[in-house]
Formats: sequence, structure tokens, C-alpha cells
Amino acid sequence: MLLRLAYLAVTNTFAVLRLLPMGDRDKDVEILALRHQITILERRLGDGARVRFAPEDRAFLAALLAPLPRDVLRRVRLLVRPDTVMRWHRDLVKLRHAGACVPERRGRPRTVRSIRALVLCLVRENPSWGYRRVHGELATLRITVAASTIWEILKREGVDPASERASTTWADFLRSPTDALPACDFIETVTLDGRRQYILAVIEHATRCVRVLGTTAHPTASWVAQAVRNLVVDLEDAGRRARYLIRDRGGKFPALMDEILAHVGIETVLTGIRMPRMNAIMERWVRSCRRELLDRCLLWNERHLRYGLREY
Repeated sequence: MLLRLAYLAVTNTFAVLRLLPMGDRDKDVEILALRHQITILERRLGDGARVRFAPEDRAFLAALLAPLPRDVLRRVRLLVRPDTVMRWHRDLVKLRHAGACVPERRGRPRTVRSIRALVLCLVRENPSWGYRRVHGELATLRITVAASTIWEILKREGVDPASERASTTWADFLRSPTDALPACDFIETVTLDGRRQYILAVIEHATRCVRVLGTTAHPTASWVAQAVRNLVVDLEDAGRRARYLIRDRGGKFPALMDEILAHVGIETVLTGIRMPRMNAIMERWVRSCRRELLDRCLLWNERHLRYGLREY
């Protein structure tokens, strides 16, 4: 015990003698370095982890101790060797010079945002245009941009840049002129008097407005033609315009019907063979009419059938 006390006394005496030739600045630097090391030890030991210097700790100690002379630096009690501190300082200087000497960006400059917005606007308003058509339109506006750049812009936005978008699908056809697109079909039913009745109905895609053109036991060509003439007059009186009329390929629709419609500017669109989904809106109404009216009510004759359709 006495030997340990003597050793501590001699060590403290030499420590005091070591501080005598040091200036106030060197003493302050050493005090700050020792305090920071104590903070590091408290933080690491409190977590139960191994003592490691974070990047900010290395930068602080390197900036603080590097200006000291080598002999003074060797006398400071550090957890690392003086050479390690000097290496930290060299790394810090390298990072500083690397940040000051940032190389210029090379390669093709990024496309201006207004040009990207214009390309997307042109494609959105003209779905049939491919990237080469857009490139030609921009050239007429004296906007210099490569066709490959337009391709990349459309690809990045999830738009097909190729010309396959020019093909019109049946779904696109149905959506585009919905405000001027009616569809018609015949509904067949049997009344209680044993007579087979045929109902000719038309539905408008935009408003789902249903027009029952008439019912008959004998859908002759003259009867159908007169019903279509009545439809044209009703549309004109209501201020409704129609560009197309969808119907199936049934034999009850005469050629005279298409001529009457073509005379007023309405084009007849025929559905595929055994493809009721091409006239899906009309087929859905026919199903509802059967389930909610024809299959639920006892219809005595043609007059009773017309009354039920009018009320439905």
C-alpha cells in the first residue's frame, strides 16, 4: 500500500513538472482533448460497447490537436497514438479539397421541364401519336429534341411510345362518343294469349335513357323502318344528336333501316357474331327487363305488354 502511494506521488510530481514549460494555449487544448475523450468513454461504456471514435470525434480531435508540435502532442494523454491523430487530420484535409474541386457534370444535359410537359400534353390530347410523330410536331415548333429523348420521356411516365397506341379498341370506341351513341335490340316474349311478341328498344349510352319503339307480333321490314323513322324524329325534337347506332346482325333488321339512318348522318355499327358483349349496355337492360318485368308479371296480350313496358 505504501509503495502504491509513493508511486502515485512521484507520478503526480513529474506531471506537474511536465506542465511547467507548456503555455496556456497548449494546456487549454489538452484539457479540451481530455474532456472530449472522457465524453467518448462515458458514451461508449454506458452503451456497453467497445470504445470507437465516430467520424465527428475524429474530426474534432484532428482539428484540435494537429496544430500542436509533435513533442507536445506526444505528451498529451490520448486513447490513440499521435500518428493516428495526424492520419485523421490528413483525411480531413483530403475531404476538404475533394469538396472544393468538384468535377463538372458530364454527359447530355437534362431535358427542360417545359418540354417534358409539352410532350406529355401532346400525347394525352392525341392518343394515336407515337414518339416520332411528336418529334415531328416539335420540330415544326422549332423545338430541338431528339426522338430518343421523347421515347425515354414517354417510357418513364408509363406511356407506350410506339405506334400500337394508334389502333382503336372496341372499348375505346364505346367510350369516345358516348354522348352520341345509342344501341338497339329486339326482345322476344310470349303473352298469355299464346302469341309471340317482339319488342324493339333503343338505349342511349350517355344517359341510359330507354326508348321502346314499339311491340309487334310480325316485325316486318316496313314496321321496323317506320319505327326507325319515329326514332329519328324523336331525337330531333329532343335536341339529341347521334353519330352511330349499335345493333346485332339479326335478320329482323332490314337494309332499309341502315339507309334511313345514313340519310340523317347516323352510321350503323354491327356487332360480331355471337358477341353480345359488344352491345353490353343494351344486353344488360334486356336482362333487367326480363327479370324485373317479363318474368314477374302475367301479360295478357300486346296491349297489356305495352302498358307494362310504359310503366317499367
